[in-house]
Amino acid sequence: MTIEERLRKLREVSQAAELGGGAERILRQHEAGKLTARERLDKFLDRGTFVEMDKFVTHRCISFGMEKTKIPGDGVVTGYGKVNGRQVFVFAQDFTVFGGSLSGAYAEKICKVMKLALKMGCPMVGLNDSGGARIQEGVVSLGGYADIFLLNTLASGVVPQLSAIMGPCAGGAVYSPALTDFTFMVKGTSNMFVTGPDVIRTVTHEEVTKEELGGAMAHNMKSGVAHFACEDDEDCLLMMRTLLSFLPQNNMEDPPFVATRDDPQRVDEALQTLVPENPNKPYDIKGLIETVLDEHFFFEVHPHFAQNLVVGFGRLNGRTVGVVANQPAALAGCLDINCSIKGARFVRFCDCFNIPLITFEDVPGFLPGVAQEHGGIITHGAKLLYAFCEATVPKITVITRKAYGGAYCVMSSKHIRGDVNFAYPTAEIAVMGPDGAVDIIFRGELAKAADRVAFKNRKVEEFRTAFANPFVAAELGYIDEIIEPKETRHRLIQALEVTQNKRDQNPPKKHGNMPL
Repeated sequence: MTIEERLRKLREVSQAAELGGGAERILRQHEAGKLTARERLDKFLDRGTFVEMDKFVTHRCISFGMEKTKIPGDGVVTGYGKVNGRQVFVFAQDFTVFGGSLSGAYAEKICKVMKLALKMGCPMVGLNDSGGARIQEGVVSLGGYADIFLLNTLASGVVPQLSAIMGPCAGGAVYSPALTDFTFMVKGTSNMFVTGPDVIRTVTHEEVTKEELGGAMAHNMKSGVAHFACEDDEDCLLMMRTLLSFLPQNNMEDPPFVATRDDPQRVDEALQTLVPENPNKPYDIKGLIETVLDEHFFFEVHPHFAQNLVVGFGRLNGRTVGVVANQPAALAGCLDINCSIKGARFVRFCDCFNIPLITFEDVPGFLPGVAQEHGGIITHGAKLLYAFCEATVPKITVITRKAYGGAYCVMSSKHIRGDVNFAYPTAEIAVMGPDGAVDIIFRGELAKAADRVAFKNRKVEEFRTAFANPFVAAELGYIDEIIEPKETRHRLIQALEVTQNKRDQNPPKKHGNMPL
């Protein structure tokens, strides 16, 4: 074969790979409201930075007529490029080629870029749009999934892993995204489930649609499997770029510093009255979070799930921080099963990747109820406790109002290695709220009192004066300082500066046995 013939073949194969399943299938993809794999990569990566790998790879199946249809790339586009000038490794499944189904060769392509991401210390991003395992390859495709699962596990805590579900993702395929750090789903076009509606109808006789079973909002609001619900493919890719801007390349680096014009000593008088005088009146903790962060920008994670706990990323004087906050506007900010799982996962991610933790605490306790107890609130609540105890990154806590019972201990208290712990003058730190405490302490006197209501009100005020304030905890050293709310931003930045070279270690061990 002459050089000219080889060049011609190169151009032909490249063109075939870039066309994927052909013009007709590309049109169908667009009609379904989806971009193609290559269009997604073009929009996700910085212009002109994508370097494709294994463009010539084809499947090796020689049965069921598959030997007659071979498409270069075999249904997945792999390689590397840059996001905001920083290197990432990527794969994008191509639904126009065999429905994006995974073959042995396809899996090898994904494994190759995952190994390179680990070796080079770069984030790994997967754009999923696949019909699942390629049936014609049988156990070979199943083995390919297992190879990917292993690498997801080995990469966990070493490099950030992001998954976008931009079409179907069913069966065993769902476990790769589930093993990654963050999952994005596109409304109306994506779905995830282990078993689909047809199987469920046959086995359990339940009628359910794909959207109801495993659509974007089902997994964002109900199961918590997905962290973000996006309007369309472009919105999804933009959100992924934004998330990556907060994250380090790997576990050996610090998150990127982003210069800001926002004054580190900025005060906000509105914070002085954010927390209501009535301890039972709700307020939106996001108002506080957004006020203190650089440019008032807060990138919330899991916004639709377990809304009684707010988590997400922001910056303080240019440095990335992870925020964990009780939300008094939802379930009064109580800790329950779902928010404990949500918080624990987020805290552990931040600890993996050297992201300081800022905790805003207003928690009346764990949510009471038979459903919570039988659902395992003890075990699930312990996950959040374990995560905060285990974390060695800088931990700064602000108690804005209630900090009662075991929930006080859990929310990054001084006792579990909190580095800097502040409280507002409105803080109430006690074993329980005044009403409940009086009912227990003065049970006998209440039963004998001529005016039960007046007696209880008097004792509640006495208890509130004696215990439901931050001064007792401050006297004991459990609170480092009582601060004015308007100074929150400045004091957090000071605390970050003093803790930036923090060194803390856990006892040597293979790994802990957290209450999973």
